[in-house]
Amino acid sequence: MSSLLEKFVSQVDFESYQDFKDNFRIKIPENFNFAYDVVDEYARLYPEKVAMVWCNDDTDRTFTFKDMKEYSDRAANFFAQQGIKKGDRVMLTLKSRYEFWFCILALHKLGAITIPATHMLKTKDIVYRIENAGIKMVVCIAEDGVPDYFDEAHQKIGNNPFIRTMVGDTGREGWFNFRKEIEKASPEFQRPPGEGTLNEDTVLIYFSSGTTGMPKMIMHDHTYSLGHIITARYWQNVMDDGLHYTVADTGWAKAMWGQIYGQWISGTAIFVYDYERFDAAKMLEKASHHGVTTFCAPPTIYRFLIKEDLSQYDFSTLKYAVTAGEPLNPEVYNKFNEFTGLRLREGFGQTECVVCIANFPWVTPRPGSMGKPAPEYDIQIMNREGQESDVGEEGEIVIKTADGKPPGLFCGYYKEENKTEAAWHDGFYHTGDTAWKDEDGYLWFVGRNDDMIKSSGYRIGPFEVESAVISHPSVLECAITGVPHPVRGQVIKATIVLAGDHEPSPELAKEIQNHVKQVTAPYKYPRVVEFVDELPKTISGKIRRVEIREKDEKQ
Repeated sequence: MSSLLEKFVSQVDFESYQDFKDNFRIKIPENFNFAYDVVDEYARLYPEKVAMVWCNDDTDRTFTFKDMKEYSDRAANFFAQQGIKKGDRVMLTLKSRYEFWFCILALHKLGAITIPATHMLKTKDIVYRIENAGIKMVVCIAEDGVPDYFDEAHQKIGNNPFIRTMVGDTGREGWFNFRKEIEKASPEFQRPPGEGTLNEDTVLIYFSSGTTGMPKMIMHDHTYSLGHIITARYWQNVMDDGLHYTVADTGWAKAMWGQIYGQWISGTAIFVYDYERFDAAKMLEKASHHGVTTFCAPPTIYRFLIKEDLSQYDFSTLKYAVTAGEPLNPEVYNKFNEFTGLRLREGFGQTECVVCIANFPWVTPRPGSMGKPAPEYDIQIMNREGQESDVGEEGEIVIKTADGKPPGLFCGYYKEENKTEAAWHDGFYHTGDTAWKDEDGYLWFVGRNDDMIKSSGYRIGPFEVESAVISHPSVLECAITGVPHPVRGQVIKATIVLAGDHEPSPELAKEIQNHVKQVTAPYKYPRVVEFVDELPKTISGKIRRVEIREKDEKQ
């Protein structure tokens, strides 16, 4: 066994879900630092162990843990030369360039705070983040006009300039070239004696994806990476010396779920495909060619995958597949199982935590269910009266913290104590998500509190209706929202993206409506149907139902 997992857990293997829930514990060392205590330790013990298999459309590269140590040491020396020190904030906008991993490890070593960000930000978004987070330096890709937006932000801020660094092969006035600078930097960086990081120090700040309102700044400490042992080893089921692929841009928190922490602690290499444009067929080709063993993607990706001819690809190395980000529609589950023989295992979590509900290996998946609570996480479904909901009764998913913060749960919202207190009070963190529990302890997602529809006295969650709509063969994607109605309060609206060669028509809309009446309660059918070319989404792939609602309110 060439993983470090045993160092950080009470035990590795379990006989049942109950055994796992009762006996799994994460052991948190004093002053734990992932870069030194995991990556550099692998480099010392197993220097040639593969850490990452990276590719784009033209090139393949493999990095060992020895490589990761050297490049992160070089990057740490470069950052230190520019004055970056413990507590400083550095924004990384790097898509899936391999330099992201050099940078984040280097910043961990320095005790600086990493702020990952999407390359889709515009000038005003960048200014908002620079000013609110007090960012001292940015490292970004050279393409897609991204440096132009940072230059514009640099000019607008004026009195609070930030250091600009680019990952690319060309120079730019006022910018450092990261690739050239780290080649000049020393390949050795010593762990600072007496000035190292503490477990409670902030290591990451994520700006929420902003499905509603301005994004919040979500703070995580150095124990966050250990919390992802649950995510990687016991939900994604990664294996020592395997190859795990989580489809995620590094600007999205899902990259931390599947492309670094729990995976490396558990001993698996990670696979990264740095594509310019998403193409389901190309992604399948790359993953099967490199022999991916475990796979994780949001339901949106699976909806595209099942439209491909999966018989053309070699899945012989693939042993496990999971999904999270939004609820999984049963139609997608069934078709993926039909093609691959694998039962997709759903999980639930947020940017604020690690996976806290999932279909773990000892849990038989029920299509559409999130699964059961993770160990170390005391999950309850709370009704409006603040009491635990009965079986079958909808309520809010809350995490009990009266006895302490479980590993992986966030520390609070930076600079927004009022928002922290609104979500985290009386010994519970309130997720804002609604679910219900069945008689066997499985949890079933209903929707975000903000997305609930109230029509003719009924409270209707969008997910069940979306699943019914998607089960029609003409539908690729669907978003369910409520639109105002003078008598019913709200009526259900389906905003639909059609699959393949299907053409929008009143006849097809009627056919879909009748289909929904057959597969779910008739009162849930969409009285309004709109066909669109694409749905509004966050960078993380979540449907922005709020944008659809706002558009409808203006009409």
